[in-house]
Amino acid sequence: MLSDLTVKGFSERTASGDPLPGGGSVSALAAALGAALAEMVANLTVGREKYAQHEAAMQALREEAAQLRSAMLACIDRDAEAYQQVLSAFRLPKDDDAQKTRRREAVQEGFKQAARVPLSVAADALRILELALEAVSRGNTNAQSDGVVAALMARSAVLGALSNVKINLEAIKDPAFVDDFTTRARQIRQKLEATEPQLQSLLPF
Repeated sequence: MLSDLTVKGFSERTASGDPLPGGGSVSALAAALGAALAEMVANLTVGREKYAQHEAAMQALREEAAQLRSAMLACIDRDAEAYQQVLSAFRLPKDDDAQKTRRREAVQEGFKQAARVPLSVAADALRILELALEAVSRGNTNAQSDGVVAALMARSAVLGALSNVKINLEAIKDPAFVDDFTTRARQIRQKLEATEPQLQSLLPF
């Protein structure tokens, strides 16, 4: 599994001529790292008398970030599996009309799955960004820069995942599916943009 690779192994695999892992898996990894950093800030806050007023909030943040981190790690492989589904569909025989129909349907379902996974990554990464910003505002001030990096990783994950949604929607011929996913993707993008002023205020220099 891609998620079980070492950092070095994952980076080398990404750099190779193999299309997997690609941008979708890397976006999921970025989201997982963002969640991990948000979780870390919470862990550095919980139990500190100075932040007693935020104890319950940081405990809840820590738990949610841990769940999202696990989900995003799973999406590293889910994204790759979706791409493999598309490749497998294209390899199906097309010697007669029945085979062509089956192949066409399989290809379309593969592209739909390849859009579903990154859309879920984008939605979860947006939530991770929100948690990171909360960690910065309520958490241990000594770990503020870690919270900022968490937010930046999550922001990149949202945009990267949405880019993968877009490219897969371009290959899907089901108008209702495309319209639904386009609307959902735009809503995520709008929510992302709403966080930008707060994030920009935290950036250095």
